[in-house]
Amino acid sequence: MLNPMPVTSRRRILLALGAIALSARSWAQTTSKNLRIIVPFPAGGGTDVLARIVADKLRGNYAPVVIVENRVGASGRTGVEAVAHAAPDGTTLLFTPDFLMTVYPHSFRKLGYDPLADFAPIALIARSGLALAAGPALPAEVKTVREYVAWARAHPKQAFYATTAAGGTPHFVGVMLARDAAVALSPVHYKGGAPALQDVMGGQVPVSINPIGELLPQLQGGKVRVLAVTSAQRSKFLPDVPTMSESGFPNIVISPWLGFFAPAKTPPDIVKRLANGVTDATQHGEAQIGMLKLGMEPAAMSPIAFREILRQDLEHWGPIVKASGFTAED
Repeated sequence: MLNPMPVTSRRRILLALGAIALSARSWAQTTSKNLRIIVPFPAGGGTDVLARIVADKLRGNYAPVVIVENRVGASGRTGVEAVAHAAPDGTTLLFTPDFLMTVYPHSFRKLGYDPLADFAPIALIARSGLALAAGPALPAEVKTVREYVAWARAHPKQAFYATTAAGGTPHFVGVMLARDAAVALSPVHYKGGAPALQDVMGGQVPVSINPIGELLPQLQGGKVRVLAVTSAQRSKFLPDVPTMSESGFPNIVISPWLGFFAPAKTPPDIVKRLANGVTDATQHGEAQIGMLKLGMEPAAMSPIAFREILRQDLEHWGPIVKASGFTAED
């Protein structure tokens, strides 16, 4: 005859089964909620296009409904702040380029969010170098960065460079070049890459600093030429173009990234599932092709590694922005 199970053992089993059931219900409740991906820029740009590609792959896998919301305003800060103040329940993500999290904290006196304290890094998914591009206002015989610096020194009234936004990464790449070359370079800030390139191609500004992906159509059409890229290695999109380091400026090694963030205090299990979901979504052929079309090189990084990259980049840009004396207008 079998011995009856002690009452205490039965209670432990029932409690364990209850915990398992509760965990299963929690999982079901989380995955049954809709997911909102906030992009802090208008629809149609590279960040928005890539967010929608990832959203298509997450839909039905992580959540039944995944929407991309373009929350624009305040040079992108409005969308970032919205995620910082969202519930940490796995239903809201931020998809952003790096400078809102790494450069803006040093550019704005009152930012409205803390990149390290207010967010849980989920996944870094892509990198894209910047390019120093020239138009017809820069003489055709100027083919290298050193030659451009010499030209700028000889023509100080024409030594302007176009940037996609005041206080962004391209702006401060120009600041770094001016510092390292000991030459005066004046930024001309535009609201986006398209108008900046338009003026470079039209001869109003001699050079611009843009993400590589923004330049590819104009480069292929012969409307601009690229003197150098800022990535550590030559870009697979521009294999014949030297890096800034190869051009004699080893301190200018910048590879801007795009990544996903959740609000701080998002539970670790949800962070893990989100990271796995986003990473899986970006491994699909469509997502990979989409990145390449946008001039972005796919990259995969865990939440822990991503947080360390964020911390390092914050430290990197602080002294550069401070030394420039630049303060963004609110």
